[in-house]
Amino acid sequence: MKKISNILIPFDFSKTSKEALEYAIKYVGDAENLKLMLAHVSDEQNSDNLKEKFRNTIKNHQEEVNNQIEWVSVTGELTEALIEIQKYEDVSLIIMGTSGGTSLGPTNTSKLVLEADCPVLVVPSDLGEFRLKNIALVLGKEVIDDTQDLSMLLEVSQRFNAKVHVITIKNRPETFGYSENDQKNENLIQYYLENFYSEHVFIENPDLVDGILNYATQRNIDVITILPRNHTKNSEPSEGQLTELLTLHSPIPILAID
Repeated sequence: MKKISNILIPFDFSKTSKEALEYAIKYVGDAENLKLMLAHVSDEQNSDNLKEKFRNTIKNHQEEVNNQIEWVSVTGELTEALIEIQKYEDVSLIIMGTSGGTSLGPTNTSKLVLEADCPVLVVPSDLGEFRLKNIALVLGKEVIDDTQDLSMLLEVSQRFNAKVHVITIKNRPETFGYSENDQKNENLIQYYLENFYSEHVFIENPDLVDGILNYATQRNIDVITILPRNHTKNSEPSEGQLTELLTLHSPIPILAID
């Protein structure tokens, strides 16, 4: 996992995209090694009106970061276009706003999370004050597929001096906390997260999403981290249902590390 350097924010001048930009600016702070790029995807070409809107947006925020905020505008289908930008610009993190919803099935946000070949941080609308001191890492019964994912999580933890709380939801009549896979995960977490690792708790709840969100609310979690298994190499890939549900319903930012 390469270090985070170039951060992409899908931006259409909506309330949610503006909130994502504000979150990204707080995330970057005064770091000199982090750059922001706004990505606009629509049928509208680089008209003078669009250029003026971006100039004004950047002008309003440029003094808050050290590096020049850049922008790019392309046409095409949203997810495909953003993935092309991500690859071409060597983006290492995408920060995307979402207004959530009630419908089931893939949204633009969940599609991007599952298809992008880099971490995606989903920022729900009306989040409030930026804070990143407590991170929840959601693990299942499978062994962590790629230990570089933990290296990325360590980078975030170090940046904000944040504690990582690992949670496993028991939603079926199985034994959690004593299996060989659980012990392997425990060893990996302790090794990679070092002193930023706080605890590993096992929660009984037939509803995965409810169990995760209840814990996050009770423990004042600032970011919920998931490791989507749709690209897994060492076990059977999932269809990303948990990712879809969390990005749809979570009032807390979701960091999906791929």
